Parts: sequence; C-alpha cells; structure tokens
Amino acid sequence: MFRSYVNIALRNLWKNRGYAIINVVGLATAFCICTFLFLTAYLHLTYDSFHEDGDRIFQTYSFTNNPEKATKRGAMPLPFAPALKADYPELEAVTRVMTGRKSLVEANGKYLDKLINYTDPDFLRVFSFPLLSGNRASALRELSSVVISQNMAHDLFGTANPVGKRLRIGTDGDLKDYMVTGIISNAPDNSSIQYDALVRIENAPNYQRSKGNWSDGSHAVFVKLPLHVAQGTFEERLKTFAKKYYPGTINELIKKKARPDERGDLFAVRLQQLSDVHFNREISDNRGTPVVAIYVILGMAVFILLIACINFINLSIARSFTRAREVGVRKSLGALRRGLFIQIWGESALICVIGFLAGSGLAYGLMPAFNAAFGSRLNLTNAFQPGFIGLNLVLIVVVTLVAGGYPAAQMAGFNTVSVLKGQITTKRPGTLRNALIVTQFTLACLLACCTVIAYQQVNHLRQSPVGFDKEQVISIPVGAQANGRQVLQRLRNTFASDPAIVSITGTSVNLGRGRDHVSSRSTWGFSYKGRQVSADILLVDFDYLKTLHIKPLAGRDFDRAYASDSVDRVLITQSLARMMGEKNPVGILLGDDDDTTGTKSQVIGVVPDFHLYSVADEAKPIIMHLSGSEPIHYIFVRVTPQSLAGSMEKVKKAWTRAAPQVEFIGTFLDENVDAWYQNEEHLSQVLSLASGVAILLSCIGLFAIALLMMEQRTKEIGVRKVLGASITGIVLLLSRDFVRLVLIALCIALPLAWYGMQQWLANYSSRITISAWVFVAVGIAAILIALLTVSYQATRAALMNPVKSLRSE
Repeated sequence: MFRSYVNIALRNLWKNRGYAIINVVGLATAFCICTFLFLTAYLHLTYDSFHEDGDRIFQTYSFTNNPEKATKRGAMPLPFAPALKADYPELEAVTRVMTGRKSLVEANGKYLDKLINYTDPDFLRVFSFPLLSGNRASALRELSSVVISQNMAHDLFGTANPVGKRLRIGTDGDLKDYMVTGIISNAPDNSSIQYDALVRIENAPNYQRSKGNWSDGSHAVFVKLPLHVAQGTFEERLKTFAKKYYPGTINELIKKKARPDERGDLFAVRLQQLSDVHFNREISDNRGTPVVAIYVILGMAVFILLIACINFINLSIARSFTRAREVGVRKSLGALRRGLFIQIWGESALICVIGFLAGSGLAYGLMPAFNAAFGSRLNLTNAFQPGFIGLNLVLIVVVTLVAGGYPAAQMAGFNTVSVLKGQITTKRPGTLRNALIVTQFTLACLLACCTVIAYQQVNHLRQSPVGFDKEQVISIPVGAQANGRQVLQRLRNTFASDPAIVSITGTSVNLGRGRDHVSSRSTWGFSYKGRQVSADILLVDFDYLKTLHIKPLAGRDFDRAYASDSVDRVLITQSLARMMGEKNPVGILLGDDDDTTGTKSQVIGVVPDFHLYSVADEAKPIIMHLSGSEPIHYIFVRVTPQSLAGSMEKVKKAWTRAAPQVEFIGTFLDENVDAWYQNEEHLSQVLSLASGVAILLSCIGLFAIALLMMEQRTKEIGVRKVLGASITGIVLLLSRDFVRLVLIALCIALPLAWYGMQQWLANYSSRITISAWVFVAVGIAAILIALLTVSYQATRAALMNPVKSLRSE
C-alpha cells in the first residue's frame, strides 16, 4: 500500500511538474534563508550558555540615576573586586577580566601577536572553560603563571606539551618571563570572553598606578553567587557597599537634585545575568547585540516560512480543481476519504521533504558566501545540535500539516456526484484566500519598509559629522612586535621632505575599526570642585590635531617647544569643560580635589567634541595627553588629495623599511569609520535579503491565486468578450480585487513598520526622522508589483478565444 502511494505521488508530481518545481523552489529558498537566520539567532541566544552554574554567574555594573538620563556602566575600578571579596566572603568566587590588546609573545625563537587577558585566580572557578592540562585551583596562583589556549600552544610549541615551559609576553623591548601552568580550550564563538592567554591582572599595564583609584573603569568584574542566594537579595545587600565606597558620586547626584529610581537608588551596584550580558550594549561597552535585533531576525525567519507555507496552500488549492474529476472517479471506485487524504497529503509531504533537503543543500553551499557578505561566524555543525535538529523536525511537520493538510482535506472531502457533474467550484473563495494574500503582502511590505528605514539610518550614521577629517588619512596598526615610537620617528624621517605627506602622528586608540579588529578603552575619573568627572583617556603624539584637522577652540595644541607638554599637560574636549562647569578651562589643573601629591595635569587647550568611538552614541568627554613611555599602537599619516592614488603603496614601502618584522595592514580612516556601523550594515543587508525573498515568494503566491481565479472565471471572461468587453477592461476587472487586498495589507503593514522602527531608532542618539515618502514609495511599489504579477495571467485569460472557452465549459 505504501509503495503504491509513493508511486502515485511521484507520477502526479511528474505530471504536474510545473507546480511541483514552483513549490520546491519556494520551500527550498525559504528553508535556506531560515537556516541562515535561525543559525544567526541561535549563535546569539546561546551566548555564554555553556558555563556550568551559569544561572549563578553575574557581571557587576554601576547604575547612576542622573537627572538627564539613567546610565549603566560595566567597566569597574581595580579596587572594586578585592573590596567586594573582603566585604562579602560568602561569595563563591570573584574575578576581574581585563581584555588587553594583542601583545608580543616569544617562545623558542617564535614571535607572535596574541590576545592576553588579565584576570584573577578565581577566573577558573567562575567560568567552566575546559582546562585541558594543569590544575584549576593553582594554575593562576603565581604572578608569573600563564594559562594558554589550545591554538596558542600549537602555534608556539607544536605538538609538544608546553606545561612547565617558559615564554615571554609584553611589547618590543619590554618582555616579561612567564611559566605555562595550564592549557585551556579555545573560547567558542558564542563566548563574550575571548582570549589567547590568561595572566594575573597585577601584570596589567598601569596596574600599580590605578590599583587604589575608585574613579577609573578598566575591566569587567564577575561574581558567582552561593547556592540559594537570589540576585535581588544580594543586590539589596550591595546598597551598603555602594554607600561605603562611592560617597562622592552619591553626594554629587544629591547636589544635582537627582531623584531615586523606582528601587530607591541614586547610585547602585547591580548584577547582570551572564547569559544576558551579550544583549546589554551599555554594560558590554556597546559591543553587544540588542536582543530586539535577535527577535527581528527570528521574526523574519518566521515571516518567510509563513509566506512559503501560504504559497504552498494556494498552489495546492489551485491544483485541486484540476484534480477534482480524478478524486471523483477514485471515490466512485471505492476509495475512502482517509485513503485519499493520506495520498494527497503524502504528495505534499514529499514536496516538503524535497524542499527541505534542497534548502539544506543550498545553505551548505552558500554558507561561506553568507559569512563573508554579512560578517557572520555561522557554522553548520550547530545545525546538528539536538535542539536545532528538533526545531527542524518540528518545522517540517508543521509545514507539512499546515501547508499540505488543508488542501488534502479539502480535496478528499469533494462530493462524488458534484465532482462528476462538474459542479465543484470556488467562485467565492471566502475569507481564507483573501486572508492569505493580505498576510503575505503585509509581511512583505513590513519587511520592505524596515529595509528602507534601516538603510537610511545607516546612511545617516555614515554622513553624520565625527568631529575630525577622516579623508586622506591612512591608519596603521603598529602591532606588538615593533616599538611604535621608533617606527613613528623613522616614518617622520623618511617623509620629512616629501610634499605628498602632510603630517604624521601616533596614538593609543584607532579611529573606527581597522584590520586588526582591536578596540580598547581607558577612562579616568576624578572629583573637581565637588563634581564627579569621568572621561576617556587618549594618548596622542605631536601633530595629532593637525593630522585630523581638529582646530582648538581655546588655548593651544601640543608643541615641541614646550618640554613640559610631554609630562603634565593635557588637551580636553568641550563636553568635559561643560561637565566641570568651566567656561574657560585653559590653565586649570585636573585631578582629585584632595590630591596633594602635585601630580595634577594642566589644561593647555580645548578642542571640539569628536567621536573616539561609534557615532551611533553620543561623543564622550576626552582627555588627550603626551607620554614618553607609554606605547604608540597606531600611526596616522595624512596625504595630499593629489597623491591619494599611490599613497598607500608609498607608505607601505616606507613601512617595510621602518618595521620589517611587522605586516603592513594599513587602511584609510574613512573605511575604518564605516566599519563602526558594521552591525547596522549587516542588519540592513539581512533585512534586504529577507524582504527580497518575501516579495519574491509573495509574487509566486499571487501568481498561483491569479492562475486559480482565471481557471475559475474562464466562462465569465468568454461571455464578457462576446458581449463586447475590451481586453483592457477585462484585465482591469480581474486585477481590481488583488489591488484591494494589497491596499488592505498596506493599511496593516505601514503602521506596524512605523511603530517598530521608531522603537529601533530610539537606541541611537543620532537618528533619522521617518519620512512619509518611505511608506508612499513602498505602497506604490507593492501595488505595481502585484499588478505586474497578475497582469500576465489576466492578459492571457483576456486574449483567450471566447468560443473555445465557452465550449470547454
């Protein structure tokens, strides 16, 4: 029996291969896109979920209820964790995690740049990254201990066991000896914490200077609560901790007349569940992904799958009326309704399985291209996780039951006598067909509107002023294998008399996102006349303002003629002056009010605010300083517009002479700044892909409905032509109903799109105002696409010979 069903199904599919191909292509496309979107959502939703006791691991953050806006900050001061551990000894573990930039690592004569994380011994008690070799309790006990990843162990030592061996970590000319005490597994892609090696935080640069400073913020702190201690309970206990160690901040908020929040806090230390840290951009220093973006991706996947199901239903219904006599004959020969249902539903199930397999094959083949185009790290191995396999099975069953079950039940229920008399018709299809069309175009128009608005926002961010001139500037990461100051001086000597080079400078922080993909941030907090002030610290070299075309608003730039500029002079941005309440801050000293050591820095100039980090967020206050000892990590070279074409190659040749041991990975600064908007760009691209697929599938569905209607109205069209109706009139008559349905879809989709994108845009300090023309353009485009889709079948039906159509009826 089963074999007979299969043979009949295959024969019917081959006989109606046009419908079968359309169904398979639609389902394969939907399954392929849904695989990409579900894998993307899976990657983000499973961030940090692999740790044992993850429900008891939290990141601390500070909450400040400023009068203007409540803020959260995940970067904590160095003395925070020791104080927390001392005041609450019942905590199971407390660890600091400072993600450093790539450092130079040397072993066995090999020199590599590796990502070094500075942390505490409790790191291996809080997190359950597998330790492949070594003892978790003692691996980071000594200051000279280092735990290295599998990749780093292989790169430095090959297949040999590195435990007990020595290596050196630091910068060129300043390498420190460490002993390998453990090998830790590589951090998975869905981990917020990435590393090549772990060393004690006491080895971090400037640790001794900042270890007692409660105003700085340089790292994350994670705690592991004891069993049966709830998050809310411990946060209540932390109110005493906040009052004890942050009295200045609380007093400053009182002076500002700030009001407590709903929990009664002006300032508080709170906890964020580890599994939610990835979704909190404030706590993760704007590196996280908003959870709403993940829900948007999941929504797009469901929308596309739903549209594909609607197409399947529509095409199956359209085909059911061509098979009505077949069903009637089989019933008259004794076929049971259940048998017919199984037979017809089996054909649908076969199409679903073929579509799923074809979609999986497409996803496998297109995965590298998708990752390259969208900057993703998707891996099909995740598709073989039990949860993901279960999701796919549920999808196949649901799609098969929903998309194939309804048409099968409808055809199996045809009345035998009515079918054989030719009385089966659905001239008035009722609510279902119209609802399906409206749903399809609602989803397609919704995605189209979101795509246009997302593209406009990305374009707006690109065109927003960043506060410096990003054109004609080459940014070069120095890396850890060279001394940045020496390389900078060599390049200055090389280009001293070159008219094509305008200026050269160095800095500690790149602008935008370069090819080294490194982003670091240091802040300095202090009290000034009773005000709590915090700013980003930026190490620069001479000619920094000149290279970026930033003009001082007051005072002067750093000048080689003043020896003191390299010691205790600083430049500040305008927003910091406002924060301090100074209209003319030139000449004032920066530092804590109670600092009597004479180490305060004098302000020599004020510059306009500029974006040191993404323009999607407000420009933060910045303090710029010179230093003869702190390393230069990036070199900026400004070239003349006339020499732009060959400038990169010229600088590259000079670089190979100045730093032959370091690969040249220079980029233009405008490219780096564009990379700031990579997340928004990827979301816009995903929306474009999803909306394009949704529109394509909707058109296929509309084509199927048009085909159904033309087949049902053949006699009516013939009568109208005999009575003198024109072809244009018939085409307009047949298209009118579809236009009405598209208009209903627009009335539903446009308000939803406006509301949803308003919520999304609220995440940006610099954002567009949604224009009405977006909705008008999408509406006109939807109507035109619907008309073009329907017009082919409508014109074909209108051109049919009325004698032939009436005879066939």
